[in-house]
Amino acid sequence: MLKIDEKTQTELEAAAFRRLVEHLRERTDVQNIDLMNLAGFCRNCLSNWLKDAADERHLGLGKEELREHVYGMPYDEWRGRFQREANPDQLRQFAEKSGGHKHG
Repeated sequence: MLKIDEKTQTELEAAAFRRLVEHLRERTDVQNIDLMNLAGFCRNCLSNWLKDAADERHLGLGKEELREHVYGMPYDEWRGRFQREANPDQLRQFAEKSGGHKHG
């Protein structure tokens, strides 16, 4: 395990998270369904995880504002600008891996 203090560990983890979010904002060519099929998470998952953490601390942050934080713009704007229709193979892979669970 890391041999650093808890504050430093948290700061490093936060920096890595910010870098991941920045990377995903830049890679608008990478679709959420591709992320889900390959890694089992996507931009929406990140925003949901932030929401869970905020709810644990009773911060009153909303789902849409946290999505906007992850996407770097309102979610509907990102979808309109960058989201492409999933092809049949992507949908098949998603259904197989998720057991038909709707993600969103």
